[in-house]
Amino acid sequence: MLKGLALTPPIVGRISIGKVVEKDGMRLPEKDDEFTITSQVQNREGWVNHPLDKTLRKTADAKLRSIPIRLMFDDPDLSLRANYTLFDRKTGRQMCVGNGETCKRLTGEGLKTLPCPAPDACELAIGGNCKPYGRLNVRIGDEDELGSFIFRTTGYNSIRTLSTRLKYFHAVSGGLLSTLPLELRLRGKSTSQSYRTPIYYVDLTVRSGMTLLAAVAAAIAQRDEWKALGFDQAALDEASRKGFAAGVFEESAEEVEGVLEEFFPVGPETDNVPVKQALPKLALADKLSQKVAIHHGPS
Repeated sequence: MLKGLALTPPIVGRISIGKVVEKDGMRLPEKDDEFTITSQVQNREGWVNHPLDKTLRKTADAKLRSIPIRLMFDDPDLSLRANYTLFDRKTGRQMCVGNGETCKRLTGEGLKTLPCPAPDACELAIGGNCKPYGRLNVRIGDEDELGSFIFRTTGYNSIRTLSTRLKYFHAVSGGLLSTLPLELRLRGKSTSQSYRTPIYYVDLTVRSGMTLLAAVAAAIAQRDEWKALGFDQAALDEASRKGFAAGVFEESAEEVEGVLEEFFPVGPETDNVPVKQALPKLALADKLSQKVAIHHGPS
């Protein structure tokens, strides 16, 4: 097995509440008031919609504001990974990932584990370069039972709400998150910071039409059926835990450009500069040399 490579849940599609649009020669993120489920393929217009996007809409022009899902893991920290992340906008490299207590930081002397004061008290985070960054993997439908759709967000509201819901559901179900019938739901609210205009965030609830007790009963019945058939959820969780731990950073070099474009588009280094110009693609040799530097320090 390759060393230094994070083994993350296989992704078959994306869930977003926005898109990247071109304005004045720049590609910038634009928020939306509905979910969009896409494939992992892009064309000139952007990400190509996944067939499930059409299937889940009641009519062709209906807003998609809830998605029935199941989680892949019982451990809530495996389904949702959230941390403070600092990217170098010139190279697209992840420079620092922390949790508010400690961080892994790429320095001139190689990778170091350092205290993490969180963005408000960190000199490197000046100018909004470091943001909370969450990734949630969920299953939609039964086409690929080990494949997932990923929802990425830098929104405090979504990260805090999803984290809380996962902890609560884990507690009341006796740890049976992977068999709970759940639903991603888009919610809106207004704040003084949003100048009273609606902002949207993602919540996690039991399926529409179900009570919490009914959902827990369904989770228990589903788990008993899976165990009788020999399905080992604990082993799957452990395999995933080891897979995440195998790499320094979760995102690969190929994924980082899209993440930066959607969530970290403008900053002191890239103001008024087209995103594609600010984020040059790295050659294979450069990517390999970066991986060597991360694990062995500079030559």
